[in-house]
Amino acid sequence: MLLLFVGVLMAPVLSVVSAWLPMGEGADAAMAILREMASTVLPDYVGTTLLLCGLVTLGVALVGLSTAVAVTLFEFPGRRFWEWALLLPLAMPAYVVAYAYTDFLQFSGPLQTGLRSVFGLQGRVFPEIRNVLGAAWVFTFTLYPYVYLLARTALGERTVHLMEAARLMGAPLRRRLREVALPLARPAVAAGVALALMETLADFGVSSYFGIQTFTAGIYKAWLSMDNRIAAAQLATLLLILVALLLGLERRAQRRMRFAVTKGARAGSADAQAVRLQGHRVVAVWLLCLLPVVMGFVAPVLFMLKPLMAEWTQQPWPRFIEWTLNSVRLGAITAALAVGVALLLAFSARRSAHWTTRVATQLAGLGYAVPGAVVVVGLLLPVGWLQSWAPDWQLGYWVTATVIGIVWAYLVRFCAVALQSLQSGYARLPLSLDDSARMLGASGAQTLARVHWPLLRRSVAAAALLVFVDVMKELPATLVLRPFNSDTLAVVAYQLARDERLGEAALPCLALVLVGLIPVILLNRTLRTSAR
Repeated sequence: MLLLFVGVLMAPVLSVVSAWLPMGEGADAAMAILREMASTVLPDYVGTTLLLCGLVTLGVALVGLSTAVAVTLFEFPGRRFWEWALLLPLAMPAYVVAYAYTDFLQFSGPLQTGLRSVFGLQGRVFPEIRNVLGAAWVFTFTLYPYVYLLARTALGERTVHLMEAARLMGAPLRRRLREVALPLARPAVAAGVALALMETLADFGVSSYFGIQTFTAGIYKAWLSMDNRIAAAQLATLLLILVALLLGLERRAQRRMRFAVTKGARAGSADAQAVRLQGHRVVAVWLLCLLPVVMGFVAPVLFMLKPLMAEWTQQPWPRFIEWTLNSVRLGAITAALAVGVALLLAFSARRSAHWTTRVATQLAGLGYAVPGAVVVVGLLLPVGWLQSWAPDWQLGYWVTATVIGIVWAYLVRFCAVALQSLQSGYARLPLSLDDSARMLGASGAQTLARVHWPLLRRSVAAAALLVFVDVMKELPATLVLRPFNSDTLAVVAYQLARDERLGEAALPCLALVLVGLIPVILLNRTLRTSAR
């Protein structure tokens, strides 16, 4: 029963694969479109996507690893400040950063206008940012915290005794970093890069706004411009394969991180003291940490504050309240349902080791890696089939004109977030509590309500908050499946920016940034607590 329930929940992902089955004239038309795309735009989709992924890989690995090394292995004034400040770009949706940089750096933006006025220049001063290099820049400085977090954890926990042993053997600092610390951090870097690339492949806002021909943009073009859902689903399948490969890389890297653990090592032991820096080296480290924080958080916020303050009295405050209420409503509904589903799955996995429970839990845990574009195609594809087979059922109306479709898509993506939080909470509860409750005659429901629930309240609250924030920032699925006349902050920000109304887009963008700061603050508190 549990496996059937999860199968229905994840049906949008499973239905995408069925697009390759021969199903009449629609399949023939889809193959014709794919052949035409293969000879025209598909090579551009593949080449652009791979180039973007390559640049993002290089950028997030370099920035994330270097900052993790700086705050973990060295002691300098302001180190504790940079430990949490380097997490701030996690609060910035990538498409918000793209809008901010475009408004500031474009031909009519304040930077180029000021330079032309001061130096008497003519024409464009800087090249256009809306290209692959600009997108790679945006993704690098918004996604590097994935690498930073994992590498910081790996370097803080796994280099204690080996770094000290290398020092006692006479190895200089540079060699200790190159031959001891960095090899131990390599699995963490690989896992962080895989997470960053999954976010890059799932993006729609940056690629659409910059006009980049990526797989995600191609899926929407095949669906909306060419009006062929089969071709869109087949493109979505190719994107899903890339994401599955990255997910396998991330899990393999996580397993290697576990093997690298040095048992008995304590991050706070006397031989784990960081190397103290002085003089110009302190300045160099400060600049190293300052660059990503400024580029990924401070500068975009300042770029958006300027047009917001300039048009403060002209902002549509009543409509802003309406957009906020729509976002909060969808976030609250999804958070409640996602936590309920995750609690059911986590409790079932704890009570039973049956293979159906394990499969259901693993299947639900894959959703976060699935791009929103794939979920949209996978949800609308079977609805279209059923609508043509039974038009009186009005399935299309219930999925696209009510909250059912969008909440379903959210649950596919974000149940994994709630499930991970609750599984972490359950891992801290000893199984002896369950045995004691069972010996006292408590049923499963009574054990959950009277034993687990009081101890899991913080994990449940954290899971609900994380899902809520993710829903507030989600764009691809919301853009297509939102009910009529119920725009959200993310959708409005995208539409206003697309129409070059960046002064009006600043208000919803900054609201999303404020919401995104909540999990960053919680994450920093968690890291501080675990480090004690």
